[in-house]
Amino acid sequence: MISKILKLFLRKNSTKVLIHPSVDNNIFPILSGFSGGSLTCHCKSKPVTVRLSGQTAHNHVCGCSKCWKPKGASFSQVAVIGRDNVKITANESKLVVVDAEAAINRYACKDCGVHMYGRIHNEAHPFFGLDFVHTELSKQSGWAPAEFAAFVSSIIETGTNPENMPAIRERLLELGLEPYDCLSPDLMDAIAAHVAKKA
Repeated sequence: MISKILKLFLRKNSTKVLIHPSVDNNIFPILSGFSGGSLTCHCKSKPVTVRLSGQTAHNHVCGCSKCWKPKGASFSQVAVIGRDNVKITANESKLVVVDAEAAINRYACKDCGVHMYGRIHNEAHPFFGLDFVHTELSKQSGWAPAEFAAFVSSIIETGTNPENMPAIRERLLELGLEPYDCLSPDLMDAIAAHVAKKA
């Protein structure tokens, strides 16, 4: 009986838990035949723009401390696309690498701080050839929606109270975003297969 009451309490209050603006209000379905769009940083003057010529894949909310998050969000939202489909179309001189030592070099606007894309330069990395992008920076609709939540426990490292984690996980499940403390099983399998092949 107590567990049922607790579940009802969490479900009633989990709607107050904010994950990310792109999933808090509504998760829109993928648009068939979608051909891409442009990402724009938050600068009002001379914004950086990046063109994505195609649909993204493996879109998810991420709790790691490296990914860029909009103000007030506990998670980032990030997807991947082939690097050949990524082209900087305006104000490239404003881009700087946030952490050159990281596996993913995240290129951010030096004025507003928004991450425009992340690129892996190590050819031995399992995800080499894929760029990491934030489709929320696009005015176009039709992008692949978030499918799961990765590195959920990592939000504790960025200030989330551990006591809030049950409600956060409950909210993720309500949204249809299976919570993982790593990547999704198919991506973890892809990494393991890459490592095995190299070995």
